[in-house]
Amino acid sequence: MNTRQKLEIIKNRLNLTQTKLAERFGVSFAAFNAWWTGRSVPRPKMQAIIEELFLEVTGQKIIPVELLREKKEALQEKSLEHKNVIAEILKNPDIRDQFVLKLTYHSNSIEGSTLTEPDTAAILFDNIALPDKSLIEQMEAKNHQTALNYLFDYIDKGGALDEALILKLHSMLMNGIRPDAGMYRRHAVRIVGVNLPTANYIRVPDFVPEVIAKAVKKTRDIVAISAEVHSRFEQIHPFSDGNGRIGRLLMTAMLLKANFAPAIIRQEQRQLYYTYLYKAQTKDDQSQLENFLCDAVTEGFAILERSDSR
Repeated sequence: MNTRQKLEIIKNRLNLTQTKLAERFGVSFAAFNAWWTGRSVPRPKMQAIIEELFLEVTGQKIIPVELLREKKEALQEKSLEHKNVIAEILKNPDIRDQFVLKLTYHSNSIEGSTLTEPDTAAILFDNIALPDKSLIEQMEAKNHQTALNYLFDYIDKGGALDEALILKLHSMLMNGIRPDAGMYRRHAVRIVGVNLPTANYIRVPDFVPEVIAKAVKKTRDIVAISAEVHSRFEQIHPFSDGNGRIGRLLMTAMLLKANFAPAIIRQEQRQLYYTYLYKAQTKDDQSQLENFLCDAVTEGFAILERSDSR
């Protein structure tokens, strides 16, 4: 595989323009464009940097155990700095609104919503109907807001992570959108774009409680358990629609229960997220997904501490 092919894959996985990718490598656009067109070849040091990023975005990079441990320890220390994360979110309307906006916008965008972040804010907080956007997308935004606010209050009151909660969240998310809101699928499904078998729909009611049992298991490594539960939930694919969003809401609940901030999985990172998720599901290696979630939770803590600039 030549340099141009690797750069194309990196560009697509990171969802960057050539200009932004040039900035990522710390070179001028002219230099980058010369690599792109084959007029010049990167120097050996830069080739090594390109190769490392290529391995990372394609799920082939080996995450050093020590690096992952350090990230998890840093998150644990951050958690200890906050007496009660969910109470802090609920007591500060600006922080709560920021989490609702970020989680709703990014989670829906990952699933294909065309709403921008300002669009989403207008719908959620100003109750504005956008005539140039589909009604379904606007309903999905409001429904996700309702489900997330319900989840915040539910966790604050000590509610249990159980099957009833999963079905309740799905009924809210798909309210007015699907007739099977709050019900498991009763037919076979395929996950588009990957060769990954989903659960037989007859077994879904058996498999979901097994996942919930893992989600509530006491652990000192909430990131690892969150990655494991999320991977398995998405592979089961228990619903006709909304599996990704419900899976991420379940992960939010798990993190809050452990006094961690919610993970902000950005829509710009969609391809990376899917790559690492697929690797965890098929290669028995969730190190990259765990590393990815560490960074996403770190961003959540930045929102909690009002230090997020994005």
